[in-house]
Amino acid sequence: MADIKSPEARSLNMSKIRSKDTKPEKWLRKRLFERGYRYRKNANNIPGHPDAWLAKYNTAIFVHGCFWHRHCGCKYAYMPKSRVDFWQDKFQQNTERDQKVRKELLARGTKMLIVWECTVKKMMRQDEYSDEVIDKIEDFLRSGEKFREI
Repeated sequence: MADIKSPEARSLNMSKIRSKDTKPEKWLRKRLFERGYRYRKNANNIPGHPDAWLAKYNTAIFVHGCFWHRHCGCKYAYMPKSRVDFWQDKFQQNTERDQKVRKELLARGTKMLIVWECTVKKMMRQDEYSDEVIDKIEDFLRSGEKFREI
């Protein structure tokens, strides 16, 4: 299937997709800050440049976009209908990089938490759900677990 946008329009569309400081990332960091957690944004000395680095807890928090990081079973993780080979390669590279970052962090003894974009979007719509998820994050920070996805 051919793309319905011209190459110039598609390029403009794609250039507007942010790699850091996305709305879900900012929203989640704001909730963490409200609860008293202090963090560094996009720490470049930590593998994967986490969206929030909590040094006190030796924890890297990533807000993964469901589309880009292939959240299994999520409605946002669809496959585009055009240029399927390109997208399959792109998604494979992304997931391989995610696995590499996870191995590096765990080898360093760093805890890793992935919060999926769909979870944050649901939190943004439902305040009571927001508290439940932040409670899960706090539980992870206090636990001995090394990895969790929310």
